[in-house]
Amino acid sequence: MGHRAWFDRGRPIGGAPGARLVRAGRGEWRAIAEDFAAAGARLLALWGQGGEAGEPTVFAAYDAAHGLLIAALGCGAGDDSSSEYPGLQDLFPFAARMQRAVRDLVGLRASAMDPRPWLRHGDGGDYPFVRVAGDGVHEIPVGPVHAGIIEPGHFRFSVVGEKVLRLEQRLGYAHKDIERRFREFDALEGHRLAARVSGDSAVAYAWAYCQALEGASKHEIPPRAAWLRALALELERIENHLGDLGALGNDAGFAFGLTQFSRLKEQVLRASETALGQRYLLDAVAPGGMRVDLSRSGAAVLADTVTAVAAESIELRSIYDEHAGLRDRFAGAGTVTPELAARLGLTGLAGRASGQAQDLRIDRPWAPYDRLGPAKCGATGGDVAARVEQRFEELAESCRLVGRILEGLPAGESIAPPPACEDGFGVGLVEGWRGPVLVALSIGEAGRIRFCHPHDPSWQNWPVLEHAIIGNIVPDFPLINKSFNLSYSGHDL
Repeated sequence: MGHRAWFDRGRPIGGAPGARLVRAGRGEWRAIAEDFAAAGARLLALWGQGGEAGEPTVFAAYDAAHGLLIAALGCGAGDDSSSEYPGLQDLFPFAARMQRAVRDLVGLRASAMDPRPWLRHGDGGDYPFVRVAGDGVHEIPVGPVHAGIIEPGHFRFSVVGEKVLRLEQRLGYAHKDIERRFREFDALEGHRLAARVSGDSAVAYAWAYCQALEGASKHEIPPRAAWLRALALELERIENHLGDLGALGNDAGFAFGLTQFSRLKEQVLRASETALGQRYLLDAVAPGGMRVDLSRSGAAVLADTVTAVAAESIELRSIYDEHAGLRDRFAGAGTVTPELAARLGLTGLAGRASGQAQDLRIDRPWAPYDRLGPAKCGATGGDVAARVEQRFEELAESCRLVGRILEGLPAGESIAPPPACEDGFGVGLVEGWRGPVLVALSIGEAGRIRFCHPHDPSWQNWPVLEHAIIGNIVPDFPLINKSFNLSYSGHDL
């Protein structure tokens, strides 16, 4: 019937612009996926809810040019045959991992799915990695424990010499049961937990949560609050890009880059603390607006800092471009062609570096991005060099946006009275620095959270990393991995 017809059939829901919810029958669940795949739309998330919130249900969120559709399929309970739902992994390959997580967490099984467990609940059993056979093939296990404070994840390399034939990942070691924890909160408190799902994306998650909450409650926030949220989101993007550019230089043996970009990141963090009260803005976004306002002196500090960072980044970019050692390490490493990126669903920053020119701030802008007019940055090379280039371009554009926000910041209140939370459902969708962050929120009686599902774009991008390393040498993996810089925490919910 075509993907547009499903939008017409669905009912509007609050939060992300153009969001609608459709209750699907068993045959319709698969038909919806096929229609959206045929239209070139994106599957943003797939998750399940158990019987504690009503009938066990599996959800899928699809992003098309004209809106966001949430499809919901009731799956019965227990050993009933209706508890198995049609799998989507042949249409959207990364759905395979999300379906395994749904089975482990809720017990709902997809048809023709990988039977191996995804989450490791301390079972201690032997995980059946896929074996690669042949003369001279051997395996290199890396992790799950890593150096420093990196969260756990296991990487199993099959190699000949140093050339990688296959990489298989196993994540899920740090499952935190965040969705159950959300159900212990009132809806007006949940933003604090959302901001801590993945600490480097605190603003994106908190804004997506509040967007869902405010949409479900039909609550408008003051214009100044929306502009301040955009300011915080762009500062978060700047901080992460600065940190990654330094780390990428260091992984290629260029410690000077790490030193300089770390210095610039520290300047931005200090300016954020001076202007908005926190180095990392974990508590800035709150229901109804912003917990903090911006003074004239704070705005001046941010403006001066970001202007200086933008100027120095231009000079550092020229150094990166002209450094023969960096060019040699970056060029051709970890290539994901546009064709492969489209087939595997690569999204966000990494996707834009492989020809997937999708950015919610531009494609389906919400306030105030509908007035800010951000420019879309993109590349097609798909290698480490392209992902470095993408960060430089987005860094420059975010610095420009911060200046535009500070110049045009509306007067008025930075926060409205909190919304009255009643039974309702909303969805938030925000373009974080890594990619689209989605939060689906259902509010029950007395303003309690019935369920809340946060989704990180790392779900889509982790499987692509397995392909990006094929044909490269093992010592290049840290560099390629860092060029994606995916979240363990946002994945192991």
